[in-house]
Amino acid sequence: MTETQELDATIAEALSIIDGALGEMLNRELVSTSEVADLLLDVRTILKHDTAVLATN
Repeated sequence: MTETQELDATIAEALSIIDGALGEMLNRELVSTSEVADLLLDVRTILKHDTAVLATN
């Protein structure tokens, strides 16, 4: 049950990061590829880290 809660929290955090970045990007005409790459790397890091922690438990 704890693993499910941790996974839910991880997904919620990733969604929060995505929502925040999309909110900022929607107000602009151009978004650099480095900004998009940073966003994807942030989300990947969160998901990879927490799934690795869950796998060891």
